[in-house]
Amino acid sequence: MIQSTCLFAPLLMLLPVLAAAADWSYRVRPGDTLWDLSARYLRTDVGWQRLQMHNAIVDPYRLPPGSRLGIPVEWLRVGPVPARLVALRGEVRARPNPNDPADNASEGMGLTIGGWLETGDNASATLEFADGSRLLVQANSRIEFDKLSAYGATGMVDTRLRLIRGGTSNHVKPATGPASHYIIQTPSATTSVRGTRFRVGAGSDGRPDRTEVLEGTVHVDRDEAGDVLLRRGHGALAGGGAPGAVLELAPAPVIDEAGSALQSLPIKLAWAAAVGADAYQVEVVSEAEQEVQLFEAITEATSIRIDDLPAGEHRLLLRAVDAHGLQGHDAIRTFTLNAEPAPPLTISPRADQVVHHPRPRFEWTRPEQASEAVLQIADAPAFDRLLNDNVVRQTRKRADDDLAPGRYWWRIASRDADGRQGPFGDVLSFEVSDQPVDPGLETQAERGQVTLQWQQGAPGQRYRVQIARKPDFADPFVDREVDTPQLQLDRPHGGRWYIRVQLLDDDGYAHPFGPVQEARFPCRLCYGAGAGALLLLLVL
Repeated sequence: MIQSTCLFAPLLMLLPVLAAAADWSYRVRPGDTLWDLSARYLRTDVGWQRLQMHNAIVDPYRLPPGSRLGIPVEWLRVGPVPARLVALRGEVRARPNPNDPADNASEGMGLTIGGWLETGDNASATLEFADGSRLLVQANSRIEFDKLSAYGATGMVDTRLRLIRGGTSNHVKPATGPASHYIIQTPSATTSVRGTRFRVGAGSDGRPDRTEVLEGTVHVDRDEAGDVLLRRGHGALAGGGAPGAVLELAPAPVIDEAGSALQSLPIKLAWAAAVGADAYQVEVVSEAEQEVQLFEAITEATSIRIDDLPAGEHRLLLRAVDAHGLQGHDAIRTFTLNAEPAPPLTISPRADQVVHHPRPRFEWTRPEQASEAVLQIADAPAFDRLLNDNVVRQTRKRADDDLAPGRYWWRIASRDADGRQGPFGDVLSFEVSDQPVDPGLETQAERGQVTLQWQQGAPGQRYRVQIARKPDFADPFVDREVDTPQLQLDRPHGGRWYIRVQLLDDDGYAHPFGPVQEARFPCRLCYGAGAGALLLLLVL
């Protein structure tokens, strides 16, 4: 080997010592050898001798610590590295790779080249790439993965994405070498960065694509308006007949401190109207992980209320949106939501319970630190339209108005004596049905008496029983309230009778009557022919 090295020496002395422009630069550490470095970084078809020649190394046994080696990028080992879904909120669907079917996304999921991810209304997803760069996918967005590669242990990552619709916020780690790329393509532009914070939006409803730079520098290649280099505080539009000039981002809106309250739920934020603003974007993100979104809304108003957020340290972002959709600088407030008082435990309705009356009663427990509760009922799990929003001192509350048949959602939070509200508990769904409950009515006749029996209701409920000759119960023969699920009375005269039972809650609420049932009393029973079971026919 020593002889071979001596033969190479004259040739090596003639090679340039400086690495080529496309070289990745490696700083030699004590104990490094060409053999070890080749095994660690180079493709299997590239021998260590080529690395020796490329760097004009006379003695491969002696690599001075601290010196630099240039390694051509095309020689480096490269392989796919999935993106990882580190957080999600709301309805998020994904196809992790081209061979998998689309399904609901889950935290920790890996997504590879050819896969995609999309978010629904009031939803978001946070992706982390091999170098630690993070991408926040906002509501109603779809992103597809064209390249997700890493160059071995070099730290260089090649990330290329397509934003089909919606918007993203990006925190990209500084590039570590010439092969590091982070590129987002929208329908009308391609955005390339090497370590910065920026936002990208794909235009919709005739609006142009947009790029807004918060830190660093971003290169944007626009199909029609040409390339631009955007620096901090500037933005550009592409497509949709948008102006081609570099635009300065709108200043942050001025928050109305007196009209805002961030100390406890519900969060209230108000601000002054901004010149040139068509709307305002409001976000809440985690203070510790600012690419993890907890809330997002766009509004034309100058105030907003946020009813539900998890406990923790949060950051609120407010920015103006102009007529082209370009978003400006953020007004920022940090705040803390405590986990106390803890939400009550729910009692009823239970999850997915079917309620057979239009004004269900909601019941819950009272945590130790709570003095009252906040009850919310909505017709969608996002709670963007509240049907009931009540502050209740008791531990139960009936719906304010009748609920039409269908599915609903409810949640409950606690408030302490100072009015501080804790987080909401789990969201529970229930169904309101207009079909009356069949009480399972049975009769027994014996010794001139008839006994009616039915299923027992909830604790505290009473019962109203009606018996009539006509099914409209206009002139009932019996109309009686009882405390137990049975009634004994003298046997009626023979013929056809109609019977129904109604539940009465302890707060006076009367449920709809159960189904009308028909009983026939033969004449022979009228004269004491003996005991027997009576056939009841359900009137449908």
